[in-house]
Amino acid sequence: MRRRTVAVVAAVLAIVLAVTDAHAGDRPTGERPADGPDRPVPAGAQQRPVALDLRGFDGLAGWSGYDLTRPRVVATGLEAPWGLDFLPDGSALVAQRDRGTILRVRPGRPARQVARIADVAAGGEAGLLGLAVSPGYRRDRWVYAAYTTATDIRIVRFRLGSSRAPQVLVSGIARSALHDGGRIAFGPDGMLYAGIGDAGVATRAQDLTSRNGKILRIRPDGGVPPGNPFPGSLVYSYGHRNVQGLAWDRQGRLFATEFGQSTWDEVNRIVPGGNYGWPLVEGVAGDPRFRDPVVVWPPAQASPSGAAFTRGTLYVAALRGARLWAVPVDPAGRVGVPVAELAGTYGRLRTVEVAPDGALWVATSNRDGRGTPAAGDDRILRFPLTHRRHTGFGGRAVRN
Repeated sequence: MRRRTVAVVAAVLAIVLAVTDAHAGDRPTGERPADGPDRPVPAGAQQRPVALDLRGFDGLAGWSGYDLTRPRVVATGLEAPWGLDFLPDGSALVAQRDRGTILRVRPGRPARQVARIADVAAGGEAGLLGLAVSPGYRRDRWVYAAYTTATDIRIVRFRLGSSRAPQVLVSGIARSALHDGGRIAFGPDGMLYAGIGDAGVATRAQDLTSRNGKILRIRPDGGVPPGNPFPGSLVYSYGHRNVQGLAWDRQGRLFATEFGQSTWDEVNRIVPGGNYGWPLVEGVAGDPRFRDPVVVWPPAQASPSGAAFTRGTLYVAALRGARLWAVPVDPAGRVGVPVAELAGTYGRLRTVEVAPDGALWVATSNRDGRGTPAAGDDRILRFPLTHRRHTGFGGRAVRN
């Protein structure tokens, strides 16, 4: 498949625009309708340059990517798949958001239900959300889940096949029919990270006594890890609206995707204790109180959910944008021009993950109430590795 670079995005990375009307009222949902028109850059927005120095960098020579022209369909007929993680044998666990069920998926075999979370209360963007398999699964057998009950957002752990109720690790987080976040993932430090949305109340994001509008860092047993930036608190970073993607590069740097309100969706590089500005800022502010994003998109091109990092590239699954963004990141953490893959090919994309064998798995989200399902939706697609050259720096991308 030929790569299609979106001119608006390249321009945004060359000249990032500050937000307009950062205090505008919240939109009715965190994910804009899939059929809306692309939104142009506001003509009256203030312009400021990106704070990236790419001089002397020639791109990612010998970059290993994926053959995105010949996916293998590993599952069909799913209902709003959301969380996805892999067991040591290479099979995947997949959460169905609205059903509260967890399926085991492997190529060449039918999907099979292996667990159900009884107290999941779905509706809107709520339901069974993130999944994470313990890094020590061979030894401890733990699987982690984030979901909404009728009263709160919870993070639990359980063992497949066990009759015991899940062990509640974190509870009491405000829930809503929108902006629940819900992505969880283990970091290279062995801690569990969770993206939690503001649950529709924007002021929570700046309130350090609230766990909404935050990225949390949690011990595997639910406790507060040593080294968290706020003593006695699970809060790792704050000022977030609705984080739905977490991914680390080889140097252990954390990147997170975030839904904006109406002007900019974001990729942020997360640092302990960082304030990412919401609701005072949407997009780039150039204000020393806040951390600016490293990538911004108009919402029509993104609505970014899941993220995965591999081989010098951050992959971002886009819902309203109905594409897979490939964002090059060099070893120093500098970000190049994103390239749009699979644009319009499979509809809304919710989740992207890297399998133990290096393949890229992508879950569609066309049965989540905002898409137009095609035959076989929702699907999970597996893209194999290939070797090809790619340059995403210096303001241009090589088309392959």
